[in-house]
Amino acid sequence: MGDDSEWMRLPIDQKCEHKLWKARLNGYEEALKLFEKIDDEKSPEWSKYLGFIKKFVIDSNAVAQLKGLEAALVYVENAHVAGKTTGEVVSGVVNKVFNQPKARAKELGIDICLMFVEIEKGEVVQEELLKGLDNKNPKIIVACIETLRRALSEFGSKIISLKPIIKVLPKLFESREKAVRDEAKLLAVEIYRWIRDALRPPLQNINSVQLKELEEEWVKLPSAAPKQTRFLRSQQEMKAKFEQQQAAGGDADGGGDDGDEAIPQVDAYELLEAVEILSKLPKDFYDKIEAKKWQERKEALEAVEVLVKNPKLEAGDYADLVKALKKVVGKDTNVMLVALAAKCLAGLAAGLRKKFGQYAGHVVPTILEKFKEKKPQVVQALQEAIDAIFLTTTLQNLSEDILAVMDNKNPTIKQQTSLFIARSFRHCSPSTLPKGLLKPFCAALLKHINDSAPEVRDAAFEALATALKVAGEKAVNPFLTDVDKLKLDRIKECAEKVELAGGGKAGGGADRKESKPMAGKAPVLSGAAGDKDTKENVVKSGPLKKAPAAKAGGPPKKGKQPAAGGVGSTGTKGKKGAEVKEIFEPELSVEVCEEKASAVLPASCIQQLDSSNWKERLACMEEFQKAVELMDKTEMPCQALVRMLAKKPGWKETNFQVMQIKLHIVALVAQKGTFSKTSAQIVLDGLVDKIGDVKCGNNAKEALTAIAEACQLPWTAEQVMSMAFSQKNPKNQSETLNWLSNAIKEFGFSGLNVKAFISNVKTALAATNPAVRTSAITLLGVLYLYVGPSLRMFFEDEKPALLSQIDAEFEKMQGQTPPAPTRGSSRHTLGSGDDGEEGEDQEEAGSDVVDLLPRADISDKITSELVSKIGDKNWKIRKEGLDEVASIINEAKFIQPNIGELAPALKSRLNDSNKILVQQTLSILQQLATSMGPNIKQHVKNVGISIITILGDSKSNVRAASLATINAWTEQTGMKEWLEGEDLSEELKKENPFLRQELLGWLAEKLPTLRTVPSDLFLCVPHLYSCLEDRNGDVRKKAQDALPFFMMHLGFEKMAKATGKLKPASKDQVLAMLEKAKANMPAKPAPPKSCSRAVGAAPGKCQTASGSGEDFMASSVDTKPDLKKAKAGGTATKTKSIQGKKVPSKSNLKEDDDRSGPIFVIVPGGKEQRMKDEKGLKVLKWNFTTPRDEYIEQLKTQMSTCVAKWLQDEMFHSDFQHHNKAIAVMVEHLESEKDGVISCLDLILKWLTLRFFDTNTSVLMKALEYLKLLFTMLNQEEYHLTENEATSFIPYLVLKVGEPKDVIRRDVRAILNRMCLVYPASKMFTFIMEGTKSKNSKQRAECLEELGCLVESYGMNVCQPTPGKALKEMAIHIGDRDNTVRNAALNTIVTVYNVHGDQVFKLIGNLSEKDMSMLEERIKRSAKRPNAAVTRQVEEKPQRIQSVSANTNMLRKGPAEDMSSKLNQARNMSGHSEATHTVPREFQLDLDEIENDNGTVRCEMPALVQHKLDDILEPVLIPEPKIRAVSPHFDDMHSNTASTINFVISQVASGDINTSIQALAQIDEVLRQEDKAEAMSGHIDQFLIATFMQLRLIYNTHMADEKLDKDEIVKLYSCIIGNMISLFRIESLAREASAGVLKDLMHGLITLMLDSRVEDLEEGQQVIRSVNLLVVQVLEKSDQTNILSALLVLLQDSLLATASSPKFSELVMKCLWRMVRLLPETINTINLDRIMLDIHIFMKVFPKEKLKQCKSELTIRTLKTLIHTLCKLKGPKILDHLTMIDNKNESELEAHLCRVMKHSLDQTGSKTDKGTEKGASRIDEKSPKAKVNDILAEIFKKIGSKENTKEGLAELYEYKKKYSDADIEPFLKNSSQFFQSYVERGLRLIEMEREGKGRIPSSTGVSPQTEVSCIPTPTNTVSSSIGNSNGEEVGPSVYLERLKILRQRCGLDNAKEDRPPLTSQLSKPSVPTVASSTDMLHSKLSQLRESREQYQHIDTDSNQTHSSGTTSSSSTASNIDDLKKRLERIKSSRK
Repeated sequence: MGDDSEWMRLPIDQKCEHKLWKARLNGYEEALKLFEKIDDEKSPEWSKYLGFIKKFVIDSNAVAQLKGLEAALVYVENAHVAGKTTGEVVSGVVNKVFNQPKARAKELGIDICLMFVEIEKGEVVQEELLKGLDNKNPKIIVACIETLRRALSEFGSKIISLKPIIKVLPKLFESREKAVRDEAKLLAVEIYRWIRDALRPPLQNINSVQLKELEEEWVKLPSAAPKQTRFLRSQQEMKAKFEQQQAAGGDADGGGDDGDEAIPQVDAYELLEAVEILSKLPKDFYDKIEAKKWQERKEALEAVEVLVKNPKLEAGDYADLVKALKKVVGKDTNVMLVALAAKCLAGLAAGLRKKFGQYAGHVVPTILEKFKEKKPQVVQALQEAIDAIFLTTTLQNLSEDILAVMDNKNPTIKQQTSLFIARSFRHCSPSTLPKGLLKPFCAALLKHINDSAPEVRDAAFEALATALKVAGEKAVNPFLTDVDKLKLDRIKECAEKVELAGGGKAGGGADRKESKPMAGKAPVLSGAAGDKDTKENVVKSGPLKKAPAAKAGGPPKKGKQPAAGGVGSTGTKGKKGAEVKEIFEPELSVEVCEEKASAVLPASCIQQLDSSNWKERLACMEEFQKAVELMDKTEMPCQALVRMLAKKPGWKETNFQVMQIKLHIVALVAQKGTFSKTSAQIVLDGLVDKIGDVKCGNNAKEALTAIAEACQLPWTAEQVMSMAFSQKNPKNQSETLNWLSNAIKEFGFSGLNVKAFISNVKTALAATNPAVRTSAITLLGVLYLYVGPSLRMFFEDEKPALLSQIDAEFEKMQGQTPPAPTRGSSRHTLGSGDDGEEGEDQEEAGSDVVDLLPRADISDKITSELVSKIGDKNWKIRKEGLDEVASIINEAKFIQPNIGELAPALKSRLNDSNKILVQQTLSILQQLATSMGPNIKQHVKNVGISIITILGDSKSNVRAASLATINAWTEQTGMKEWLEGEDLSEELKKENPFLRQELLGWLAEKLPTLRTVPSDLFLCVPHLYSCLEDRNGDVRKKAQDALPFFMMHLGFEKMAKATGKLKPASKDQVLAMLEKAKANMPAKPAPPKSCSRAVGAAPGKCQTASGSGEDFMASSVDTKPDLKKAKAGGTATKTKSIQGKKVPSKSNLKEDDDRSGPIFVIVPGGKEQRMKDEKGLKVLKWNFTTPRDEYIEQLKTQMSTCVAKWLQDEMFHSDFQHHNKAIAVMVEHLESEKDGVISCLDLILKWLTLRFFDTNTSVLMKALEYLKLLFTMLNQEEYHLTENEATSFIPYLVLKVGEPKDVIRRDVRAILNRMCLVYPASKMFTFIMEGTKSKNSKQRAECLEELGCLVESYGMNVCQPTPGKALKEMAIHIGDRDNTVRNAALNTIVTVYNVHGDQVFKLIGNLSEKDMSMLEERIKRSAKRPNAAVTRQVEEKPQRIQSVSANTNMLRKGPAEDMSSKLNQARNMSGHSEATHTVPREFQLDLDEIENDNGTVRCEMPALVQHKLDDILEPVLIPEPKIRAVSPHFDDMHSNTASTINFVISQVASGDINTSIQALAQIDEVLRQEDKAEAMSGHIDQFLIATFMQLRLIYNTHMADEKLDKDEIVKLYSCIIGNMISLFRIESLAREASAGVLKDLMHGLITLMLDSRVEDLEEGQQVIRSVNLLVVQVLEKSDQTNILSALLVLLQDSLLATASSPKFSELVMKCLWRMVRLLPETINTINLDRIMLDIHIFMKVFPKEKLKQCKSELTIRTLKTLIHTLCKLKGPKILDHLTMIDNKNESELEAHLCRVMKHSLDQTGSKTDKGTEKGASRIDEKSPKAKVNDILAEIFKKIGSKENTKEGLAELYEYKKKYSDADIEPFLKNSSQFFQSYVERGLRLIEMEREGKGRIPSSTGVSPQTEVSCIPTPTNTVSSSIGNSNGEEVGPSVYLERLKILRQRCGLDNAKEDRPPLTSQLSKPSVPTVASSTDMLHSKLSQLRESREQYQHIDTDSNQTHSSGTTSSSSTASNIDDLKKRLERIKSSRK
């Protein structure tokens, strides 16, 4: 019991984990009680047990497990966190509960699973249960099946996904276990209950007995739809509803909704697995299908038939297969094969469904044509095929092809086509069968009902009846107005019998009537009822549409009466009726006319018609007019009357008064009577003849208008135009055109034949008479209103002058909408009751304009030769083919949709390997879309989707072309075709970042403009979610941008539900984004209302759409500031939050109080964030020629968080007075709010650039005043402009230099001058240089002057990119056409001459004679001496910087910015240290202060205290002024770029990970661009030192830091390794790394490879693999001598070090082995003397005996292999390379070499001298004479090459020492004086150095080059790069030598050696001779002291240069001593 009492006292959670089962049982019981007690589902208690629930379930003790299961069930039911445990708990239940013998355990397990489903975790549960089906234990399988069955039975098929279950069903039926088979059977029965026959196809292959049993069970099932009986937590409303029904006795109807919805959702097709058949086609299929024997063709088709029997086929490229089948159907003579091919096509269409849509357009015309076959089995096969194909596409897409066949002469084709139309209509709904589609079909079918063949008539009746049934009478009746009653009755009778596809009676007339009373409620429906229904109801319901109709201008009263009376569409009937009747008026003879006329006219009138007296004729006409006015319409014989008027003299009447009345009578007759075209024909000729008459013209036009109204304008216009242009009178022609222009405006445009007009207008444009041309252009302007820009295409080949007139006319018309018609039939329609229709007709008129244009058929030009050309192997021929296609389309202008094989040919070119051809193809497709118009729709699926694929191209110009093409297509087709089917989602599925971002961007642009989208858009959602988590940032951003627009169409609920399939982590993330998007979701664009009345409906639509889009953008922009405010509030200090609070409460305060408080709020990190946003292109880059609204809005948004609201209102006010106020306030606050101004500086400068674009001078003056004050303040505050601030401000300031007002120019120059104090002059130079390219001559002149000032002040180093390039740019302006510019250019170059002397001419290069003479003249005139400038520099510049105080800086900036970087920036900024020898304040060591007060040091130099030693030794932190030598390769530009690079490199070694990463990113950017990488030259060692410092820092500090996120470290490692790899790929740079640095680098990398902590990181393995890759790069690409040397020293070190691991040495040796393998290729590039020296030292430290004591033999083997390889490669010559070894006896190297040589000679059997070492050395000494010249030539070659200068000099020195009698004179004789003196000087220096050193081996990297730099030279440049000018790092010994030399010069004794112990180490023989980087840093410190000394000395006389012989005063000597002592004291005090 003692034990019991122990565990009894434990808390519940510990009991549950106890090892005693009793304790656990007790724990579970208590837990169960506890769980039942907790009321709050969100109680924290639940979370305590989160980790235990799985253990409850899988307890090993059966008794405890039961109790655990009970507790777990209660937990899952009540805890809100339970969902997190779903996966593990269900997995536990499956594996550990379902196999228990106790039924109760299984029951509880199932309950737990079902409970998880209830809490919305159904998918996870289902996944685990399906996994359980793979278990070997049948008990578990049975239980899993039972659980799935119960879940389905209770929750229904909506929640339990059936597809994966059905997939495994057949496998379960095959199980050997009867229990499994029985349970599977029950499951199949349950599934059948929910989806009925959809289950049959997937189970068709199971055992026939089982299938029979299933069939029997299925029959027994009740036919009522099953209902969900258990509900999810989110379905509580449904649950309540269900319970009410149960209570009410299970009333079935009420709850039917949910069930009914569930059933049709499941499609058997969806449940099937797709089968891939293309690869299974017989290999020879395409050959066989073309075979001559029909049996072979039959075999091929039968193979396909078998494959397409699979009910679901995998998507793929079926184009070739379809093409082959189509050919058989169309051309095969064997009808049996035609039927077979049709069956194959049917199978393909059924198996591919929507994916077949793209091929439908190709196949349908062929099948329809083939219906001419009479054989029933062929016809049946064709019918099945075309029906299957119809289901894969839409009627709209096939309409062109179907209508084309309707006019075929063959009655069978007509009959079958009509029957096909009828069957197709059955699958349509009123919404998919709009009027636009019905109209052409009905017109074609109406012709067929009058056909002579009865079967054609019957088929047409059936089709029309089906249309009537589907679309309803209201929609179809308008097209049946001319059908006689008998036929109409027959159509209606047929309609009664039609059975629709859905089985219901959709859309009959009766239904329509019922919908009217509902119409009032229709708009209230939402959500559930679906938008489509709502819209349909609104459209169809008369009363609702009345209001808009009235508004549009139609008389409202009139409109309602006929509607109420129920008279059909009167207007339309009248219109059409009249037209039909009048066409058939017979032509009457003159006698009949006279008879009819005499019946209605007075007799006198008829007699006087042809009187010769004009007065009588006039009286006669007046009587005629009266008679006509009084006549009744029905009695008026129009034809007779106009015949009388035409009676002699008729239209030749000479008296204008008579003529005027005559014309007026024509107008009256046409208006009042029923005037036919026959009557019109009689008078038109005469009217056109008189239209140009000055007196009668107006009457003629009036008559024409009346006729046009009676006979329709299109007909009249065509007649009038042809008559006018068949005569020669230009006045008539121009007036006819004028009349027509006016008539079109009055009558509207519908029905006009544009083609006819265009040919006449072209004739008119070519006329010689200007009036005719003008009238023609006016007419074109009117046409443009209706047709739009496509009209211009017809006139592109006109003369340019004429074309420009046409364009001007078009421009006038742009933006105008066509006037509403006031005459003709369009006017009547407005008044008719058929309002809804009228709107649509009008809209159609607009869109049909394009259809009116004549389209050419180019199919005959698309020959097979052309197609094969496009597919040729040779790209040039392919290009020719494409050029031909482009010209064909160009010539045709508008084309018919039939383009033969062109579409597939172009499609294949989209994948062309030649990108130029891809672009050409895209432009052709763009052309094609414009030319083909809306008919391009049929090519969307086959070609359009391929264009989308190109959005994934890596080249941006190809992507842009693709996007332009897609937009051109969508303009013609609309979006529906693109969004239908799975094609788009398939594209989005591809994991191509370019494709994804472009496609999502395009969708985000298009979706907001659509009112409805196809349901297939939902298929894109899963891929959209994967894009939200894409690796590529741009893809993620685009996906987030597109999210609200997807949601706008699909709804939040649907999208949230789709997240169910995501992983839990992703799901939460995506749901959060959905919530965010929900807030930003725009409303759907409203359907255009009254704008559809106008013909320009399309523009109207676009406006509404874009409007809503803009609103949404605005709203989303507005929300951002609030977020930022919230953040700012959170991060700010208390005082700031108080300030923050003041702003919102401003409305309550008085006006005065309102403006108190700071105007700039400091948002921590705000500026940095803005820069990041701009860099990451999240906002617009501040770059424009004139500021657009979006820039101003963006600035406003950015300012809202950090500028006081009232000030912002002033700043962005439209009135300039307010701007002035704002500037005044900013001036006031400038001093008091310095920090605020600096934190918002980027925004202030951007706002000021906007003011530069204002026209108001007072604002500009004030702005410039403020800028002067601002830059003065920034200079005092020691601020440096960031790149971002500079680039968004300076270019706009430079623009103002060209202002006409002198005052402004002066101010701008003053500001530019001050800016140089806060921004490097060299960078300013680039901006001002850009300004010299301006068109404004004043700006050019001022910029040139400013450049001169910069050079004068800062010396040549400001010239960017190099002085040479800059001067060439300036010199161009000497030849400027403007005198002031010329002068400015000359003055600037003279200034440069004064600074730089005669070298200017060299830098300028070639000038024209004239320019050169002007320059020389000007230089002569300028009496300035070069020295003047220099002395001025020395006086002026130091004062600019003297005020700088490093301490205040540190305090103001805080520790975040390193002291060192500050100094670097200061150096960068001022540029003066490059130009003068004075030492500015920052670079002086204030030794007094350091000595006196150790405490303060810590405050001033936090970097030294905060970090470990590694950080203090950061190489770049020591500013290092040093005089640079004039090397033979003097390079002017080096200094300035160098300082920037120094600064960035200094940040690489930063202790702050982010700083380091950013610096590495900048360097990586440089290294990746070949043209920029050269800038790194000379900085490689420095960069590598910084890098391995950082590696050491990570190893020692970061990795040990628990708080640091290890992902950060991995990121830093990847950046470092990535950078290194980039660097070592560039061979020229890699070779610059010196041995010492390479040694340390390899040390760092190998340490990293062995770091076990890295391996444990998640991506550690990846890091180590990358390091491996990098090490290989380093070994292969570095200077081979340096890396070999480094490895040898590293091996020596690792063997000496006791702490070093054997693994380390082993890896170093592996590297050496690799190097040995590389030796055969690299032996000639290696300095063997140096390597031999290294091996010598190694063997000296490790003699043979010592090596043999090592544990591993590897070391001795490595060394031997290296020596053997060298001997093998060099032979006896190897002994010539021991020159650097002073005492060869110290090691066994020489003896070993001789042994190896001897051995190899013995082996080769040669009889050479087998002497001892002496013999060998004899060889050495007797260097043959012949070789001497070769050796010297080699050495001089090295000296002359840029890279190996130093090495060459060292070798020459060695050589001279060895062979003192060697004559080098011949080699020097041929070279220049400069080169000779350079060589001599180099040798002298080496000599001095070697003597001073006491023969320290020269492998320390000494180079004569470095020594040159000790001799100050006349150039005043100071190199800021570390190391010497060649970038080779040097060892400390060199600096010691330098110091000795200096001491000798200063008269000091060199004997005393009181240096730190560091130097003494150098003499120890065991220490490696390769200097390590740490030593270098120490040497840098000493060098710094040295250079300071030099500077102080030079100060006294800055213009004199020292020579070696200069003696100096004793004060200098004491100075050096003094300095040394002080430094010693500081050191000891630190210790």
